[in-house]
Amino acid sequence: MNNKSGRIFTSLYQGFIAIALGIASDVSPLFAADTFPNRPVRFIVTFPPGGGLDLMSRIVGRTLTETWGQQVIIDNRIGAGGTIGTALAAKAAPNGYTLLFVSSSHAINPAVYRKLPYDTEKEFVPITLTTLAPHLLVVHPSFAATTLKELIAMAKAKPGSIPYVSGGVGSSTHLAGELLKSLAGIDLLHVPTKGTGPAVTEILSGRVPITIATVPSVLHHVKAGKLRALGLTSTRRSASAPEYLPIADQGIAGYEAASWHGALAPRGLPDALLKQLNRDINAALHQDTNKERLLREGLEVVGSTPEQFRLQIRTEIQRWKKVVETAGIPVE
Repeated sequence: MNNKSGRIFTSLYQGFIAIALGIASDVSPLFAADTFPNRPVRFIVTFPPGGGLDLMSRIVGRTLTETWGQQVIIDNRIGAGGTIGTALAAKAAPNGYTLLFVSSSHAINPAVYRKLPYDTEKEFVPITLTTLAPHLLVVHPSFAATTLKELIAMAKAKPGSIPYVSGGVGSSTHLAGELLKSLAGIDLLHVPTKGTGPAVTEILSGRVPITIATVPSVLHHVKAGKLRALGLTSTRRSASAPEYLPIADQGIAGYEAASWHGALAPRGLPDALLKQLNRDINAALHQDTNKERLLREGLEVVGSTPEQFRLQIRTEIQRWKKVVETAGIPVE
C-alpha cells in the first residue's frame, strides 16, 4: 500500500470510528435521525422553574429519559419574555439534541418587541403543541358584578374608571384583558405588576377588583370564597375547572386567550427526526400518570401534529399584533 492509499484508508477508518462513537452526530443530521438519541438531549425552557411550562417540560423529560435511555437535561434560560432562551436555541444545531420549550409568549413577542434576535416562524420547526393552560376572569367578592354581563354593563356606564390588574405590560394576562376590552366594547384601566403572583396578591387584597390569571393560581381562592370567577378564557370548558363557562359563550364571540406550551426545534431538522420527536413527545404527554399530574396543575394535554402547531403560532402572531395595535401598547 503506497502512502496516498494509506492516508485515504486512515481517514476512512477514523471517520467510521467517529460515527460509531457518536462524535459525528452534530455534522450528520441524516445519521442522527437513524440513531437518535445516542447522547444526552437538552431542553431549553424559556421560563423559570416552578411554572407550568417548566413542570410540563420536566414531566416529558423524565419520561423520555426512560424511553430513550439517554438523559434529558432541563436548561432554564429565562428573561425578556422568553426571548433569551429562544435566541440561544435558534443558534443550535438542527440535530434533535437541543429542543426549545416555549409558552404562548412566543407568539406574543413579535407584537411587543420591535426587533427580535431571531425570526419567530422561519428559524424554528414546530414539533407539537403540548398543553393548554386556560385562564379565569375573576373579581374580588366586594365587587358589585356577579356575572360577566354585569361587569360589562358597569364598565360601559363608567368607561376607564374600573381597573384590572395583569402580570405586566405585554404579558399574556395583559393582552387577554385588552382583547376582552376590544371585543366587548368596554374601557378598563390597566394596572400592571411584575408577574402573576403580585397580580393575584393585588386582587386578593381588594386594591384592584379584576384580573385574568391561570386556573391553578386562582382556583383555590375561588373555591375558598376569596375570589369570584366570571368566565374562562378558552373556547371550551376546562377539564380542570369544568363548572365555569367560557367567555366566548357569554356573548363575547371570538374571545380566546388561553395560554399554551409547545416544543420547537431549530430550523433544518430532518423530517425523519421531526416525526420521531413528535411521536415520542406526544406519547410521553399522553401517559395516564403524566396526564393526571398535568391536569392537577391546570394543564390540559393536547399533543398536535407539527403543521397544526405551526398554524397555531401563525394565527396567534397575527391576533396579538392586532390587539397590541388596537390597544396602543408601546412596543419595546
